Amino acid sequence: MLDFLRQEGVSERLVGEIAGYRKFYNVSGDVKDRIPVPQFMYYGAEVWEEAVSAILAGEHLLLSGPKATGKNVLAQCLAAAFGRPEWDISLYINTDAASLVGTDTFENGAVRLRKGPVLRCAEEGGFGVLDEINMAKNEALAVLHAVLDFRRVIDVPGYDRVKLHEAARFIATMNYGYAGTRDLNEALASRFMIINMPLISGENLKKLLKSRFPELKEEWARQFAELFMEIRGKCEGGEISSKALDLRGLVSAVRLMEQGLDADRAVGMGLVNKCFDDYERQLVADIVAVRLPKGLQGTQVFD
Repeated sequence: MLDFLRQEGVSERLVGEIAGYRKFYNVSGDVKDRIPVPQFMYYGAEVWEEAVSAILAGEHLLLSGPKATGKNVLAQCLAAAFGRPEWDISLYINTDAASLVGTDTFENGAVRLRKGPVLRCAEEGGFGVLDEINMAKNEALAVLHAVLDFRRVIDVPGYDRVKLHEAARFIATMNYGYAGTRDLNEALASRFMIINMPLISGENLKKLLKSRFPELKEEWARQFAELFMEIRGKCEGGEISSKALDLRGLVSAVRLMEQGLDADRAVGMGLVNKCFDDYERQLVADIVAVRLPKGLQGTQVFD
């Protein structure tokens, strides 16, 4: 990861401080398997420097932006770069404080605390990824107020007061416009340093595809990147919805081609069929048809 950051042009001073952070803060053997090994890298030196600076300064991060900007990819890469165990905490409308901190459970004839992901992350000095934080109710997230500000503690009702490990950080992701999302409570938002995630560039998308699929031919990596950029342009112009603008879908489509499925059907499954309106689906299919010749076999796009 550190070599990757150097290749991306991240400041050598910051890379050195990450190395020092990893050396200073140990990871207990029980949670070493939680240190992620990213399948995808986040490309963008400016965002990397902002995120790394915030974490080194002891701050928590909120990654905000539309879909396909790499919020979760960056969160995972940060945990990997700093060598910290990661807890993925999915938030939704029924999330409550107990599911975050912990609940009572009956074990060996006694009532014990079954620790929730926020509490475990706090104790182990991990990186907690609060996924789609603006989908949870504000009342549930109020439990995080003392965790995220200068107090850095969790008061567990009926148990003890737990101090956050010095290495613990929380990284929230947020996408406005999804069904079920709401405005984030100002008191909670003020506890984060916020990065507005930029849209991935065509060149960085090509890098991402090549890093995931080293055998992908250069010309087809460029074509798939330009296809994605063209779909994004149609979305921004209001011609189609953002349903087909699915970076995960594009990567999955290339994976299907790697398994031998022809390009038309693979891209259809990964992008075109994400549109459930017939007219919109045909528009996306027309964009794909211009980029990918009929009958292109999956094996032809790889060396």
